Amino acid sequence: MKTRLALPALLFLLLPSPASWAGTRVDIAADASYPASNDLARATVFAEASGPNPKALARQINGLMAEAGQIAKSHGKVKVQSGNTSTYPNYGRSGKIEAWRMRSELVLESRDMESLSELVGKLQESLGVASIQFMPAPETRKQAEDQAVKAAIAAFQDRAARVGQILGKPYKIEQMSINTSAHYRPPVMYRKAGPMMAEAAAPMPMEAGESQVQVSINGRIELAD
Repeated sequence: MKTRLALPALLFLLLPSPASWAGTRVDIAADASYPASNDLARATVFAEASGPNPKALARQINGLMAEAGQIAKSHGKVKVQSGNTSTYPNYGRSGKIEAWRMRSELVLESRDMESLSELVGKLQESLGVASIQFMPAPETRKQAEDQAVKAAIAAFQDRAARVGQILGKPYKIEQMSINTSAHYRPPVMYRKAGPMMAEAAAPMPMEAGESQVQVSINGRIELAD
């Protein structure tokens, strides 16, 4: 009695086993970093007050912020935008509202550190400074990222070549995943200085420094059997 194999089954028998399709696979990783100048600064200033009448409180805070906005707009090299605004009640022991507290922020951003420093100094006469953060501008970060990518790829290739050399086998890169991140300086935090605000408008000291743009590569190489 003759046995016939269906065509799909016959083809399966003729194909090599999956284990022979490729050589040994090895997962490897490499990383590199490149410095980027912190040529962009972002300062957050705020007005904050409390009182029994929320409408009067809003007029007071809004007036301070409007005045600050006009001063800020006179510095053409500084970008100005509204930040967070919040109003919340203060409760007494009886559980009733005794007062209201309001806070409103203004965010200032510039690549001209001197102009921003001068402006923040002026605004400190009536506002508090919540934080100042330094970071690379987008184009500065991109340039540093490109350099870090080149260095990381070179490190990945070097590591792949070393693995192949140690095992005595040629290799090819099968897969790569490139990830980037930046380590910025943490924001400098401030508090409203109360009576010290009466001291006039000394420029705010600013030391921008550098950030590190880091690139990490995870990938796989295939070694010939």
